[in-house]
Amino acid sequence: PLPGPGGIPVIAVGLMLILKSSYWAKRQFIRAQYARPKWVYPFRRLMRKKPEIAPVFWQQALRAEKVVLKRPRRRLMRARKG
Repeated sequence: PLPGPGGIPVIAVGLMLILKSSYWAKRQFIRAQYARPKWVYPFRRLMRKKPEIAPVFWQQALRAEKVVLKRPRRRLMRARKG
């Protein structure tokens, strides 16, 4: 396991492999999709045959910035609009 934020992509790839091979995991994923569609949607986009990696990470960065920072300090949003 990688310490810190470097381990998050490794965990995500491992979970995707489990999801493709396990029936139980697929059922849990579908339940999560109905319960929290905004949380599951990025994983669905990354599991497509031709995943859009950059747009998914950009969208998640904007969401994280929205949660963490107050409106005047959001730099990614200003860069997107500019």
